[in-house]
Order: sequence, then structure tokens, then C-alpha cells
Amino acid sequence: MACTDKEVSTATLARQFDEMKARHPDAILLFRSGDRYELFREDAEKASAILGIETRERVLSGKTAIKTAGFPHHALDTYLPKLVREGMRVAICEQLEDPKRKKKEKEGVETPEPNKEPTHKEKDMPKKKKEKAPQEEPAKTVRASSDGETPKEKKAESQSAAQGEAAAERKPREPQMVTVNGDKVTHGHAYQSNVNPQDWYFTARLNGEQLKPQKMDPADVAAYEKKEITVPELMQRYYPTKLMPRVPEEAFKYPNGLAGPSGPLTVDKFNVYKETDETRADYGRYKFYAQVGDKKMSTPASREDLNAYFDRVMTPGQLVERNFGERLHLPSHYAQFRLPEGIDPKGVRVAKDRSDGRWKVSADLGEGRGRTSKQEISFDDGYSLFKAKSATREQIAAKYLGQEITAKLAAPLSMEKSASMKM
Repeated sequence: MACTDKEVSTATLARQFDEMKARHPDAILLFRSGDRYELFREDAEKASAILGIETRERVLSGKTAIKTAGFPHHALDTYLPKLVREGMRVAICEQLEDPKRKKKEKEGVETPEPNKEPTHKEKDMPKKKKEKAPQEEPAKTVRASSDGETPKEKKAESQSAAQGEAAAERKPREPQMVTVNGDKVTHGHAYQSNVNPQDWYFTARLNGEQLKPQKMDPADVAAYEKKEITVPELMQRYYPTKLMPRVPEEAFKYPNGLAGPSGPLTVDKFNVYKETDETRADYGRYKFYAQVGDKKMSTPASREDLNAYFDRVMTPGQLVERNFGERLHLPSHYAQFRLPEGIDPKGVRVAKDRSDGRWKVSADLGEGRGRTSKQEISFDDGYSLFKAKSATREQIAAKYLGQEITAKLAAPLSMEKSASMKM
């Protein structure tokens, strides 16, 4: 891989990159240009993500723009190990002598220095006609190297070694983990953002396909830098649905059955769409749409539920149960809400507030803890409690007052209670 000893243009390097990339498609190419190493096109983007260096767009002849990146030549010892550790194969294109200049030096022709002024003698000396002296034709010989090998033999040996090394590097990479579905996870790593250096992202490849990078929690970044967290642990944290067992494809055939408050229900239709009505508050968000019997419903979908749907680890029935359980008054929706131990269910009160006429829930936590605030309940929850009988007062209290009850139980007892205990 040869470049001239003077700094070549970006267009020339880009052309050389395309030629060498066709011969080494699986390698990142580093081109020496003056006192820098340059990268182009897809190599620039890969190196930017791994090394945290900045990419730029340069315009070539014909107004064609390409991505470029680079770093000082003295930083090679710092950046090269990082690329190798990430599983990248790297080819370095170093500078060699200009072939035209080398040929002139061989023939004994002095290369004039640019802008050199002639000396006084050169100005005053009369010009003489050059006489052509007879020259002997040089004998055709093969120059041998110091170790006895001809240049052709040495080149063939070098190419053979390079091909052997390339074949060894092209062996399939061992996966960093294998999921319960048999999917192979490779190239799992964290990298620093070029735009906001305080942000870090985790990404990996699943069966050779690049996953969308996920922004990391600062605690995970610190653990990653200290090598206290593994790739499987990061996968579990940022791509949990990729590691969950997939449900059978038959489960996505309609209708899906659900246990309703007064008998079985069927999910006749379920899909995902993006809200396009600009007047709505959830404009631009992805939403679930479900048709259960004569009810047609939609709601904004969380990222976790979207991943669960597209990764096929939850059925439409399960997603309807999670996202529309309140509207359908499903007993399974309320089964997830439980009061902490020690709370007397008799202390829970659901009643209409006289001040505004709305139904609210509150709970008496016992001596020394006092009573919680009053929280308004939805129409669907009220219907489930009083009409459908699919929810209990304790479940309604746990749904609306759970966090407040937990906080009050964790707080120290009031002074009056403490004094009575001492007595």
C-alpha cells in the first residue's frame, strides 16, 4: 500500500481508499498523510464511534462530499490498540517515496529545486551545445537482496504471509454471549459521544446486525471503565427483550383470548402506528391499537412494550392486558396491586368527596402513622370496583396510594406514639 512522501490531496487518498477497500473489505484502512493518519467513508464512522474522534465532510471534485476522520501520527500507539480490542482488523497505509522521483534519481538526473535562482557563474557562462557521448547499454541483471532473495521472491513471500494472516483473522469471531433463543451477541462495547462527551452509549451486534445504541446510566459507565460490569449484564440492562425467550408464532394469530370480568374476551386486532394528528398531545408517538369485541382503543406505547412486541416476546393478548386492562376491567390488571403487610384493609375508604363530588380513595395506616391523602380514582377503576366487581378496595388503594404508604411506613413514628411506647 503506497502513498507519496508528500501530502497528497483528499481526492487522491479517497481514490486510493476505494481501491484498497475493494481488496480488503473487512479491514479499517489508516492512510498516512503528512503527520496524520486519515480515514474515509464507512471507516471514518466506525473509528469515530470507537475512538471518540470527530468526523468531517470534505468535498471532492464534482462537488461529491465524503466522511473523513483523522488523528496525529504520534497517537497511533494509543488508538490502534483500541481498534484491535473492539475486534477491528486494521491495515496501515504508510508513505513511500514518489516513484517518478525515484526513477529520476536512478537515471542520474538531478531534480531541480523549485524557485531556485541561478548562480552568478551560471548566468555569465555561455551556453554550450550538449555533445552526445556514446553510451554502453547496461547489462540486464537481477539485483539480489542482502539475504540472497530477489525482490520478486521477497514480494511473493510477503504477500503469502499477509494472505495467511488475513485468512486467520477472517475466522468467525467467538460470541460474547448466546441468548436463550440461540442468538449470538458480538462486538458489545461502550463508547463516548462526539457531540456530548459526558454521554456514553452501549451497543452490540446480534447475529451480525448492529443494535441501536442506548444511552448509558452514569453508574454503568463508571462500572464499565473499571471492568466491574460484563457485556451480558449490559445486554440485560439495555436490551432485555433480546434476551427473553420468544413466544410461538401461533400466539400472534387472532383472536387472542382474555379472561374478562364476566367471561372470556377476544382480541380481534392489535397493531402499532404513529400518531399523525398534530392537534393531539401525543403527536409523533408510537401507539398501540386494539379491538376487543365492540371496543376500539388506542394508547401511547412505552419503549419496553414496543420492543417486547417487535422482538416477539409478548403476545398481543399480554400487551392488551398490560395496556388496556383498566379499560376492560380485567381482574388480572388489578391482581398486580397489593398493600404492604401490616396495613388493615378495614382502614381503606373509597367515598365521594363532599367538596367536589368526586370519588376518592384514602387509607388509615394505624396508630402513629396517620391517614394518607385522598386520591381521585378514574371512572374505569370505579366501574371495576362497584359494577364489574373485578377490583377490591385494597387493590384500588395499592394502585393510587402505594408510594405514599411505603414512604410513611419507612418514616419514624410520630412523637406522640414514641412517648406512649415509653410509658
